[in-house]
Amino acid sequence: MKELESFRKETRAWLEANCPESMRHPYGSEADACWGGRNWTFQSKDQRTWLERMSAKGWTVPAWPPEYGGGGLNSRQVKVLKQELARIHARPPLESFGVSMLGPALLKFGSEELKKQHLPPIARGEIRWAQGYSEPNAGSDLASLQARAEDHGDHYLLNGSKVWTSYGDLGDWMFCLVRTGFEAKKHEGISFVLFDMSTPGLSTRPIKLISGKSPFTETLFENVRVEKNQVVGQVNQGWTIAKYLLTHEREMIGDSSQLRAGSIPISQAAIRALGTDNGILADSLLRPDIAQLEMDARCFQLTVERARDEVKAGVSLGAASSMFKYYGTELNKRRYELLMSINGSDSLIWEGDAGRDGYLPKSWLRTKGNSIEGGTSEIQLNIIAKHILGLPG
Repeated sequence: MKELESFRKETRAWLEANCPESMRHPYGSEADACWGGRNWTFQSKDQRTWLERMSAKGWTVPAWPPEYGGGGLNSRQVKVLKQELARIHARPPLESFGVSMLGPALLKFGSEELKKQHLPPIARGEIRWAQGYSEPNAGSDLASLQARAEDHGDHYLLNGSKVWTSYGDLGDWMFCLVRTGFEAKKHEGISFVLFDMSTPGLSTRPIKLISGKSPFTETLFENVRVEKNQVVGQVNQGWTIAKYLLTHEREMIGDSSQLRAGSIPISQAAIRALGTDNGILADSLLRPDIAQLEMDARCFQLTVERARDEVKAGVSLGAASSMFKYYGTELNKRRYELLMSINGSDSLIWEGDAGRDGYLPKSWLRTKGNSIEGGTSEIQLNIIAKHILGLPG
């Protein structure tokens, strides 16, 4: 414990000295997040500095091995780092599907060559990754995918399409599920491949959401070259990797309900908006709902942390990721419903500085998609019923 307390003291001192003041405030809009990549434009000098300092320390991916750009921290040290980041309300230095999804899959299934090629640039925020999973006729039933990668000697030629590709028009590389075994059963004959999105024959089309934003695209492939040395794991055995990555995606979506570095508790947001009466929130009708949400969120956070510790000890997360995804989704929806109530008519401001370009109502609308992406809530409930509760099919 003395070593851990020493680490906490050193971490706190380092963050105080290295986290720019402007990076110690909640996001004001989606543009405040740093996604990195070849074409990324930093929003400020401080945003660049924060990413560079954290990546040099290995703390954009603190649990990854140092040889792949990580910090080499153990699970207890990672927890301390997260606590210290939250203490000063520090924004994440990097948002990245490479960090949250592809990285763990490469660490487990990737060859040494692929790890050395892709992991360090992910840790430094140099490459922005997109995910090629869902197709027009293969959403929650992902194994029905039909994008075909045909063997042409030292490479494949990929034809087909993907849909709901998050920020597909901004990605540098894509990790993608493709069908390479055409006579096999639907869960077989699938491979997990990587390719540069500037490859000829690849194009994207925006999909506009109810919020007016277009964070998703349709991605089209016409004879797109995929090198065989960019296959992760074994050819035709990609479904195993897909399932592993889905557990991280579902945990990530579920975890969006939690207070992340750079955000504040909803109780503090309510006090800022509504004021206090004798030291307590002035609106008595909202008090019990806010208290219940924060208690539920805290219980959820502790359960997720326990599961992560178990994973570090070698226990498979398995179907529990569906439980986290479902419950986290519901918490996030409740959180934004409450924020809309707290801010009253100001919650309806759709654009302009007064409404921070409609950040709150657009974020509220965006939470509705949490129950669809990464597998619908109905699918998650079926998985929970079968694999956790043991109910008959």
